[in-house]
Amino acid sequence: MSEAKAVAVKALHGGSVVGRPGDRTRVGAVISVTGAHALVMLDPAHVELDRIHRPQIGAIMSIDAGPTVALGLVSAMSVPAPSLDEPGGDMRIVELELIGEFTKPSARTPARFRRGVTSFPTLGDEVHLATHDELAALFAASGSMSARIGVVKQDTAIPATVAVNELFSRHCAVVGTTGSGKSCAIALMLRSVLKRYSHGHVVILDPHNEYSRCFGDLGVVFDASNFSLPYWMLTFEEFIQVLYPSREGYDEEIEILADLIPAAKKIHASAGGSRMVAERRSEAGAITVDTPTPYRISEVLTLIDKALGGLDSTRSIAPYKRLRARLFAVSQDARYGFMFGGLTVQDTMANFLSTLFRIPVDGRPVSIIELAGLPGEVAQVVVCVTARLAFEFGLWSNGAAPIAIICEDAHRYAPANKDAGFAPTRKALARIAKEGRKVGVSLWVASQRPTELDPTILSQCNTIFAMRLANQADQEALKAAAPDASSSLLACLPSLGLGEAIAVGEGVPLPTRIRFDSLPHEAVPRSLTASFTDGWSVEVDDTGFVERIVEQWRAQRLLLPEV
Repeated sequence: MSEAKAVAVKALHGGSVVGRPGDRTRVGAVISVTGAHALVMLDPAHVELDRIHRPQIGAIMSIDAGPTVALGLVSAMSVPAPSLDEPGGDMRIVELELIGEFTKPSARTPARFRRGVTSFPTLGDEVHLATHDELAALFAASGSMSARIGVVKQDTAIPATVAVNELFSRHCAVVGTTGSGKSCAIALMLRSVLKRYSHGHVVILDPHNEYSRCFGDLGVVFDASNFSLPYWMLTFEEFIQVLYPSREGYDEEIEILADLIPAAKKIHASAGGSRMVAERRSEAGAITVDTPTPYRISEVLTLIDKALGGLDSTRSIAPYKRLRARLFAVSQDARYGFMFGGLTVQDTMANFLSTLFRIPVDGRPVSIIELAGLPGEVAQVVVCVTARLAFEFGLWSNGAAPIAIICEDAHRYAPANKDAGFAPTRKALARIAKEGRKVGVSLWVASQRPTELDPTILSQCNTIFAMRLANQADQEALKAAAPDASSSLLACLPSLGLGEAIAVGEGVPLPTRIRFDSLPHEAVPRSLTASFTDGWSVEVDDTGFVERIVEQWRAQRLLLPEV
């Protein structure tokens, strides 16, 4: 091994001191500075280093800039004029994006990292590969309020951590193509955070029913068999989405129902023993079509019958009859049993919120709402109600119990196309993205198609974990939303391996390529992808197989296989 090579290896792995260039090996010098970009010409001796210790795309290099040590991310490398006659004598250029700086240590203050650059490099400044100690100090910048999620690709001996407050308060996005490891990454990060902060309040909206095994005794799983969302807690617009997914042609019925629901709520409140309170609330106009107070569907049907008794025109009777038939049909439909299945109607709002948001936690901080098997319009309403209630609870509690909402396949519920999906769901999620920080509500969105996700929501996610993405349009959408100057790293998205991600934003010390830690086998999210090779290799000789599927189909119960 040459002397230059030996010194470089020692500097990279051997306890250098931040801010003292004499303890590190020079690899080149600055030859150009343009705004946040710098060009470095490598020294000829650096060519002798092996591949492990040469600059690579995404690696971090340091520049002695006088009062500070500037840090740059390798974005490109080139040999402008290759020479065939003299191997190793070519001019080798490395392009850097300046991303932050270390203050140099003194007798009174240690070195400290900060984003941005206050002292720009000048021509001729020495450039070094960031040392192990510099990288370790850099990725430990969030201190005690951090959680480990993986390792840094440049030096796998250094743990990759996230700053918990910034990760949740500024919202988070996890994007990547199908099979890149998004669900595993989300489960890993939540498990890591909850290991340190066991009194969290997390709600996962799970459209594929894959998270039930990820948290063990820390999670409570809700599905159609044990999840109860009383219909009276829905706003009028949400309730109409359940009754009439396509509102066109039902304007008369909707108008009638808007008058009947407040009346039914007042009747139920008056019959509940608090007549005086109910009358005062009614006089003040407190009970409206959107007030979350109990009422009975039977009371609405009775009001319709009374209205029918006072109508003579066949034309005016028809909307009432259609409305009555629709209300009765939906309330008896097995698919909507979790909304209408109760034999009695009681004011259970406090108990519902306590159970859903895990207050008190009682050792189980995670609620998992399984949405697979629910009708599409109902799943939209469940997501909408959960997001809306989380925000309003945070608002009225002044953020006393911060809540995190994890929305898988977010492009389903907040699509970029304003005419697609359910508008109140997009509105509820966007409201958390814009204002949730003020009321202690965090939003995490996961999507395989960033172009199909509402750009307003994506732009509000100040921490992004970008996993493998091959689609060019998705890459461009992500670059537009990325909060840091990390376009060079994002250019690597198509080539990322399984479990790798480009991490950018407020929740991480600086843009970098990381590899997530592995989850225990028993905590890996359940994959429901059908295997054609397995399924077509054996004969289904169970004569009762189809009958059982038909039974589940009719009962609207999705039974998942044991894993």
